[in-house]
Amino acid sequence: MDTTIAFAGGGLDRADHIRGDADKLGSLMNWRARLLRLEGIDPVIAPDGGLDWGTLADADPEAELVFLGLSEDGRGCFAQVTPAIVGSVAPPNPRLWAAMGSLSTGDLSIYGGARSLVDWHARHRFCARCGSATRLAKGGWQRTCSNEACKSEHFPRVDPVTIMTVECEGELLLGRQPRFPPRRYSALAGFVEPGEGLEDAVRREVQEEAGVKVDEVRYVASQPWPFPSSLMIACHAFTTQREITIDATELDDARWFTREEVRYAMSGAEDGAFIAPPPFAVAHHLLKWWLSQ
Repeated sequence: MDTTIAFAGGGLDRADHIRGDADKLGSLMNWRARLLRLEGIDPVIAPDGGLDWGTLADADPEAELVFLGLSEDGRGCFAQVTPAIVGSVAPPNPRLWAAMGSLSTGDLSIYGGARSLVDWHARHRFCARCGSATRLAKGGWQRTCSNEACKSEHFPRVDPVTIMTVECEGELLLGRQPRFPPRRYSALAGFVEPGEGLEDAVRREVQEEAGVKVDEVRYVASQPWPFPSSLMIACHAFTTQREITIDATELDDARWFTREEVRYAMSGAEDGAFIAPPPFAVAHHLLKWWLSQ
């Protein structure tokens, strides 16, 4: 897919070689270092529409500092895990979706990585093996159990999610979840379960949600999705079965749409057969890819 997908692409040198070197990491914590300003775990937007950065002097003295990487000019970039967000559960602020429209590809990548890391630290304060408190290690890319008899190492995790369009005789199967805005339809999606390959997950999810058995499955693209920390794996599948039986616990509706209906919806028209997913979602690019085939 020849396109730019939100939250992907990278905006910093992640500098893995520095994470485990306490001396090198410490040398970056100076007056030149940058601190990503966050409101909870949502971004603070600067007057120019980009991410807002401060210095380490702005950090909460009670916070843990997470090393995000190096800027182009070699400065260390950090985010903070403040006591206020530890153990908190908060949905994305509605203003976040509007803010994302002003951020560049690089800024979205930086923020997405920072949000996932900070949120992971806020939710993983105790060892999953023995229950003891954990402490930050390797610049924030690890937490280590404080129990000397355990010392388990815990790492940030990414949850794989398949998101897929299904094609039959030139038409596309799309569905709408209860949480979607009115008339919004998108690709079907679901988490990959233990013991599954991507193709297995695609076939299972389509069968469970829409009652449709698919045959061939093709990988198209991927997107890091920091809500809280998923990897959206976009696929396209084919079927000869048109009959739909929806799982009402997952979907409000699922329908077949013609190429013309999809093209018109993707033009941004509000009087089409449905409203397309927003441009920052990989589902949008999946539909765009299908129209180009």
